[in-house]
Amino acid sequence: MDKIILEIRAGAGGEEAAIFAADLARAYQKFSAKQGWRFVILDYHQSSLNGYKSLVAEIAGEGVYDALKFESGVHRVQRIPATEKAGRVHTSTISVAVLKEVEQTQIQVNPSDLEVTFFRSSGPGGQNVNKVETAVRILHKPSGVVVASQVDRSQSANRDRAMNILRAKLFEFKQEEEQKKMGALRKEQIGSGDRSEKIRTYNFPQDRITDHRIGKKWHNIESIMDGNLEPIVKSFYKENDKVQ
Repeated sequence: MDKIILEIRAGAGGEEAAIFAADLARAYQKFSAKQGWRFVILDYHQSSLNGYKSLVAEIAGEGVYDALKFESGVHRVQRIPATEKAGRVHTSTISVAVLKEVEQTQIQVNPSDLEVTFFRSSGPGGQNVNKVETAVRILHKPSGVVVASQVDRSQSANRDRAMNILRAKLFEFKQEEEQKKMGALRKEQIGSGDRSEKIRTYNFPQDRITDHRIGKKWHNIESIMDGNLEPIVKSFYKENDKVQ
């Protein structure tokens, strides 16, 4: 069974970006349910209108990495925000990272490099759910990477989940550094996979989703955002087969 870490972060666009981050997170969650995958939110920071400034989830199931690995990158949305009174179309961006969980033997982490803190897990609206500090935040001092988990009711379980996130991030960094040393940036089979690369645009007024890497367009955007991602996933499977 595959396991991935899904990380979604709001970018340009303020509150509207956070709302779209929440919309896309729900799309992935509904798609995962249809596939029979387990989707667990590990950590999140909500905005004032119940969007997500950031969200980290673990998805487990057969074929999950192959299905979602091409979601990594910058997603751009063009639509009229619910908060927009003049009816103007706004452009916002969010970033998505899909990281494959790695075994402890694949990446060694020195305990002395870690700064571990505990806090109370929070629910919708930011209220504290637990009366004890069971949530765990880990700073990896050499890299500056900060990860957290607040889904479990025990410190040890949250620490284990946070360490899984940290290992996945450090493993990705290690792979990128190795590729750079070989004289070339890491290239995915389709696109570069760079998180700064704009990979897809969601144009709501024109009911169109465009993937800029493969030049493919899809309509019926509301259905796709309701978790029906199969047309997009299948398109990438076909493109992937072409380069095998």
